[in-house]
Amino acid sequence: MSIYFYGCMTLDGYLADRKHNLNWLYETGTTEETDYENFYNNMDITIMGKRTYDEISKSGDVKSVYPTTKNYVFTHSQEIQSGVVPVNCDVLEFVKQIDPDKNIWIVGGNTILSPLLDGDMVDSLIIQIAPVLLGAGIPLFTQKEALKRFSLKTVRQYGQFAELVYSK
Repeated sequence: MSIYFYGCMTLDGYLADRKHNLNWLYETGTTEETDYENFYNNMDITIMGKRTYDEISKSGDVKSVYPTTKNYVFTHSQEIQSGVVPVNCDVLEFVKQIDPDKNIWIVGGNTILSPLLDGDMVDSLIIQIAPVLLGAGIPLFTQKEALKRFSLKTVRQYGQFAELVYSK
């Protein structure tokens, strides 16, 4: 099993503004300007938190956004669109139960990413950096204090985005 974080942050390290708004991202560029499609085609599973799920739901049906993957959302709510499986348990224990031959994409938030980083389960970080400074917001990294070392594999430019690919 390989666990990937693939996402975008601001120059100052935020995923979203204080109100979980992503307008800064939408105003900067689109996935068509990146290698998103190639990345997604190699994924078997998506895992996201409720706020990420809500943001994706604004653009329509989550299953149409992620049509070929098994999609899980960590939530206390059972009111989730069809094609998405609600999960209400410890993220580490959940991920440990997944078939080891599957590629897992951690979509969005630090609520899911942090415990996986703490558990040394993230294999790759694919981080696109937008030329935006928010000054405050929801940070990408909120894991416990501990040295986590990754190796830089590639650096690419996609329009206004710089993409850094790191592996364990």
